[in-house]
Amino acid sequence: MGRQSFGIDPVTIKTISMQIKEVKELGVEIGIVIGGGNIYRGLRAEKQGIKRVTGDYMGMIATIFNSLALQNILEANGIDSRVLSALHLEKVTEPYINRRAINHLEKGRVVIFAAGTGGPFFTTDTAAALRAVETSSNVLLKATKVDGVYDKDPEKHSDARFYSEITYREFLEKNLKVMDATAITLCRENNLPVIVFNIKKKNNLKKIVLGETIGTIIREVI
Repeated sequence: MGRQSFGIDPVTIKTISMQIKEVKELGVEIGIVIGGGNIYRGLRAEKQGIKRVTGDYMGMIATIFNSLALQNILEANGIDSRVLSALHLEKVTEPYINRRAINHLEKGRVVIFAAGTGGPFFTTDTAAALRAVETSSNVLLKATKVDGVYDKDPEKHSDARFYSEITYREFLEKNLKVMDATAITLCRENNLPVIVFNIKKKNNLKKIVLGETIGTIIREVI
């Protein structure tokens, strides 16, 4: 959304796409999972008199909007990309098939995974963890608007404690909210490290890929 209250901010999406381009030019294989909260969140559905299941599907469709927008900007900047959707919308996306996704990655394309897991009651975080595991990714990067994991919302509490490193178990026991428990549990079961970082800070994505200590790392052993 950028500074807007709704929809897609062209400055924000261009800034993010340029960060992705910088990393892609390093030869890194990149898969991206995008949420749809700037357009619609399924969790709001019941408050609006809409069934949760229907609301979740509406949220999945919102992620397709965002995925197509990002693909367009990436390709305008010379980055070959594909949108693979868990909901079939063949005229504008490819259906998500694991082997197809891996094939695209191996050919050097950025793969954008749309429509979450394709089922209701699962967050975009869980979809990201699932796709990362399915494609044998080395790390899951969780892009946020804060610097990493805190014990409480740093935008509301000036005394919020920042964690530079934390285990999956501690994250779950402390009930920290930057990612949902299902996603973290899936990462824990597959020993997939997670780095939570601030996407708004220039070059953070590239710095992480180059090995700099940015944000919070969540893993089994510290």
